[in-house]
Amino acid sequence: MSNYKPTIGLEIHAELKTKTKMFCNSKNDPDEKRPNVNVCPVCLAHPGTLPVINRKAVKHVLKMGIAVGGTLADFTEFDRKNYFYPDLPKGYQISQYKHPLVTGGNLRGVNITRIHLEEDSARSTHTGNGYSLVDFNRSGVPLMELVTDPVLGDAQQAVQFAKELQLLIRYLGVGGANMEKGEMRVEANISVSDTDVFGTKVEIKNLNSFRAVERAIMYEIDRQVSLLEKEEKVVQETRGWDENKQVTFSQRIKEDSHDYRYFPDPDLPKLKLSEIPEFSKKVLEKELPELPEEKRKKFKKKFGIKNEDIEIYVSDLKLADFFERVARELKYDKGLMQLASNYFISDILGLMDQDRHIKIGPSGFSELIRMVDEGIFSSRSAKGTLALIYKYNEKTDDAQDIRDFTRKYEDKIPKQQSGEDALKKIVKKIIEENPKVVKDYKEGKEASLQYLIGQGMKATKGAANPKKLKKLFVDAI
Repeated sequence: MSNYKPTIGLEIHAELKTKTKMFCNSKNDPDEKRPNVNVCPVCLAHPGTLPVINRKAVKHVLKMGIAVGGTLADFTEFDRKNYFYPDLPKGYQISQYKHPLVTGGNLRGVNITRIHLEEDSARSTHTGNGYSLVDFNRSGVPLMELVTDPVLGDAQQAVQFAKELQLLIRYLGVGGANMEKGEMRVEANISVSDTDVFGTKVEIKNLNSFRAVERAIMYEIDRQVSLLEKEEKVVQETRGWDENKQVTFSQRIKEDSHDYRYFPDPDLPKLKLSEIPEFSKKVLEKELPELPEEKRKKFKKKFGIKNEDIEIYVSDLKLADFFERVARELKYDKGLMQLASNYFISDILGLMDQDRHIKIGPSGFSELIRMVDEGIFSSRSAKGTLALIYKYNEKTDDAQDIRDFTRKYEDKIPKQQSGEDALKKIVKKIIEENPKVVKDYKEGKEASLQYLIGQGMKATKGAANPKKLKKLFVDAI
């Protein structure tokens, strides 16, 4: 067993949702497919042009800072980060160094070092034929960079943090954070050591999927441990991730901050944020929506549904909004809400795999749940009704729509098995086959009764009324 302990810090870049770029009037459009159309003399660094700060982008980063409990800067400025690369038209990047917009903070137990604002580079495409293409549509797009403390212990924790950050960005409405579009990119700093002193840090650049983040970190930890166990040195460097080979590869020797020759950008004003009313903490706090962690706590306390269900809703604002409207329709009855959640997760989500629309309204869905609870519909009938709603695509927004729909397609909806004689035979057989469960129930174990009811539902293929089954079991035992 290896005694080496990994230490991981993340640098996460996220493009911000604004109409225009960070320092010019060119359109900020991540969906633009034509190359080099959203460009102007400023973002192409023509001589004599001057940048102007995008206020909306600054506001977005400050909101993020409040959401993670960070400290908002009073004084801040932009710096020039000097390096040459074909996707950087100025020969430097406008970023922030000594005076970031946000310092500190915490997200789901992970401490944050800083959050700052900069401009994105252009997008390079390597053809494999000995040359590369550069698309400057992305050049100058506002880019938030969040840096964590080196406190993450494994690849899974790193992925969980990145997912939570993506969720927060979307809740705040400051960005799309779609990794497949390059709107959010992860860089991981990794070291391993068998002492309390950090090992040599290696950076893996531009990880563009959660799968890549997890696998690249795991590979790099194993690579570094293997080197140290052979008494070889880990070189401080920047590495890339080869998705096809599932390995990291060396790109360049890691630069230090002094290699970039940072200095304050002389073309941009220094900002005293306390003098700008719209950037005050009180104003920004009023504009914050309900955040993911707040929604989790509300769903747990007010709705009483399972933790795994809560995560599904919280991860998608559209689903969360739908279920909250259902909860209001059901008057926050926790029993009914758990029943509704069971059908939504097991049935509607499966139907949405082919069509991402929720084709039943919150009021209509709530009525269907009440019909199940009142014994009008069996589980099988409800599931069949939902499948028919997706098949025929008819209006089922409210309670009356559902009643009309079930009458119209009555012959196609699986019938509830409610004949008492038939159910009594099934109940009798289950009791005879499960003497220990029956004994446990008689001794006061309520869960045993639920097991017997479950067996009854299984025997009737979901066609029985659970309430009727319960009564028959109680009467027969």
